[in-house]
Amino acid sequence: MADLTFFYGTMNCGKSTLALQIHHNAAMAGKHCLLFTKHDRQGGAISSRIGLSQPAVLVDDELDLRAYVGARIGDGYPVDVLICDEAQFYSTKQVGQLGRIVDELDVDVNAFGLLTDFTSQLFPGSQRLLELADRRQELQVEARCWCGERGNFNARTIDGVIQRAGEQVVVGDLDESTVAYEVLCRRHFRAGTTREGADLPIATRTGAGRPTAAPVSSDR
Repeated sequence: MADLTFFYGTMNCGKSTLALQIHHNAAMAGKHCLLFTKHDRQGGAISSRIGLSQPAVLVDDELDLRAYVGARIGDGYPVDVLICDEAQFYSTKQVGQLGRIVDELDVDVNAFGLLTDFTSQLFPGSQRLLELADRRQELQVEARCWCGERGNFNARTIDGVIQRAGEQVVVGDLDESTVAYEVLCRRHFRAGTTREGADLPIATRTGAGRPTAAPVSSDR
């Protein structure tokens, strides 16, 4: 019987790398795979920061995944395994469609994604995956905060200043855009101390002369 498996972790814990490795192993075993992604840095591809990449179907908000896979099978193309990267961005409806693919088409689905957004709240897609998945697996590669502690929080920054409000989905990267992301431990996520801010004098860590970070509540 097929399964829906959700692999999750923070940024930099190797989700996309694992997705590509599972695809490689399945293909080598003679399995027929379909790859999907949404808001990846390279658009229509699953890409890893270590340089690996494979073409993938680009998921938009209107794509019915159950209908798409069903049509492929109906046209005579066998499908054994789905690799779904950046699954936190899928709608709750699309996550439900992944469950239907498993139950109705007997296709294994492996979904990979972040649990929480830059405010430390669950992504709706990830929450639904936790609710529906047959198996939930946290990735064992631990991303680290700049201080060396385990990082569990995906922080959004602008010019090195942590952001507490804004659109949930804003695509950026670690090195090449004004909007950037970094992994922080809880202590430094709550304090708003980013990698760049840690090297500044205390008086400037709140963002003097820069966008200021709104205070964060003590329950985060």
